[in-house]
Amino acid sequence: MKICLLTEGSYPYVTGGVSSWIQSMMTNMPQHEFIIVSISAKKEQEMVSRYEAPKNLVKIYDIYLDSFLEENIESGKRYDILDEEKEAFRSLIGGKEINWPVLFNLLVSDRIDSILNFLASKDFFDIVYDLCKKEFVHVPFTDMFWALRSMVLPLFICIQQKIPEADLYHSVSTGYAGVLGALAKHQYHKPFLLTEHGIYTREREEEIIKAEWIKGYFKDIWINYFYNLSNCAYEYANEVTSLFEKNREIQIELGCPREKTRVIPNGIDVARYNVKNREKKDGIHIGAVIRVVPIKDIKTMLQSFSIVQQELPNATFYIIGPTDEDLEYYHECLDLAERLELKNVIFTGEANVSDYLKFLDILVLSSISEGQPLVILEGFAMGIPYVTTDVGGCSELILGTNDAFGRAGTVVPVMHFHLMAEEIIEIVSNQEKRKEYGKNGLNRVRELYTIEQMISRYDSCYERWSNTTWPE
Repeated sequence: MKICLLTEGSYPYVTGGVSSWIQSMMTNMPQHEFIIVSISAKKEQEMVSRYEAPKNLVKIYDIYLDSFLEENIESGKRYDILDEEKEAFRSLIGGKEINWPVLFNLLVSDRIDSILNFLASKDFFDIVYDLCKKEFVHVPFTDMFWALRSMVLPLFICIQQKIPEADLYHSVSTGYAGVLGALAKHQYHKPFLLTEHGIYTREREEEIIKAEWIKGYFKDIWINYFYNLSNCAYEYANEVTSLFEKNREIQIELGCPREKTRVIPNGIDVARYNVKNREKKDGIHIGAVIRVVPIKDIKTMLQSFSIVQQELPNATFYIIGPTDEDLEYYHECLDLAERLELKNVIFTGEANVSDYLKFLDILVLSSISEGQPLVILEGFAMGIPYVTTDVGGCSELILGTNDAFGRAGTVVPVMHFHLMAEEIIEIVSNQEKRKEYGKNGLNRVRELYTIEQMISRYDSCYERWSNTTWPE
């Protein structure tokens, strides 16, 4: 079977949990061929893959959302847009019932010569004018025009790219990747599966609320727009999977039909990890396997370690992961560490995580948003307890879901660095508790979160839809 995986801001150019999951899926399903459609915010001078391509990855198609910068614009054209097409555009921004087939057919047709020309056309001007007149009478027209243009441009760039043909399409998020999955099903009449690691719309909503560049009255418009994109994916998907029950319930709450949803947890290759290889080093060693980006909230970790350092001066804190994804944030973290007068804080950059799992006493995760972090499962597989924020599926992994294994660490509220520090101090100071939590996590991952279980469930999912087509 030829499977097209649709990714956004992840594989193969960005490391992290989603990218590792994609690599694991392809590597452990040699019976299938895979195509990647990778959506990136911008084309860097050198887009370097962070992963060694498995033999069954036959092609990577790149979509760059800044590709419009290379185009010339011819403004003021007319495209003879039909009334139902105008209504579909208007509902994309201001409505709930969106006629996606009409939008798809227009944007992939030969009638639109260029997305930039269309967004500078008299037709688009008329669409924005009607929106302002009917629904946004208090918003200045010029502000609305440029805001809507910037809002829909990335989506339309994605839709205008030719999607490769495959037997099945699998998007690893909603958003732009999810809409492309819906478009592929619409065009080729092949099954479309959707997996959400985190809840895309909730993550975008948090970003929009915090964003200073979006004026107050546009925040609701942007948020509603991303909800509309997610609902497109939910509507077209044949099956929608999440990593844990809490996210499944959120999907249903957001409008995904319950009968489409199911839970397939993450899994790791437990055989790669051997607790017997652990070695005790002098002092206390605290680690975080993480990308240095704002959503991981490294600053809360550093503030937490400031308290830990006062109580346990022989402690060392390792922040293990790439630092080049957001250099401005990385330097802010370095400045904070200096202001806090932290000692023994090491930013390793990209590193072999296994080298650190051999001797770390405890692992920490302070994210603002997560799915079901693979790094927690990897820590468990080496018998290491975790202190995490209460986001995504972290509490389910740490505390269990009515299983018999007991807690494998502690969960604290987001950004509560003082509580995080207290829990770190409590666990590392109590050797019996540390061993007990580590053993519980090890037993839980061996029983419930293996790569064999995960691959079997997804392969069954693929086979279930493999021979399904829809009439044109």
